[in-house]
Amino acid sequence: MKHSPGFLALVDKAKQRIRELTIDDVKAMLDRGDPFRLIDVREESEWARGHLPRAQHLSKGIIERDIETVIPDRATPIVLYCGGGFRSALSADALQQMGYTNVGSMDGGWRGWIESGFPVEQPPTHGIPSRRPPSRPRRRKGLG
Repeated sequence: MKHSPGFLALVDKAKQRIRELTIDDVKAMLDRGDPFRLIDVREESEWARGHLPRAQHLSKGIIERDIETVIPDRATPIVLYCGGGFRSALSADALQQMGYTNVGSMDGGWRGWIESGFPVEQPPTHGIPSRRPPSRPRRRKGLG
């Protein structure tokens, strides 16, 4: 996806004010069992296709509204991620402005995690109705 110049400028400014972690940093933190909160700021539809182990979903559209309820301690270590690292950088910047002192953004995001071949969690599909329309029986040629 090609991003607009204004958006990229906003992201670049945010990245100057936040701490970024690499995908390998976050993988090592998960492997060691480090105590931190991993927050997926992607949209609900993106989360539904899969997410990082131990992740919790708080999309960029609601994180500022809900973070104080979900993580009331502003010193809690938090790592945010999105599809590529732009939305999570903007969200990390916003949380820092709200007084959160130990926030990082995973550079490379979901796409980088997948490209690295690291494990993901897929939501269960049983009990979820299909969005495809019901199939129609096929007619055989020559039959009415």
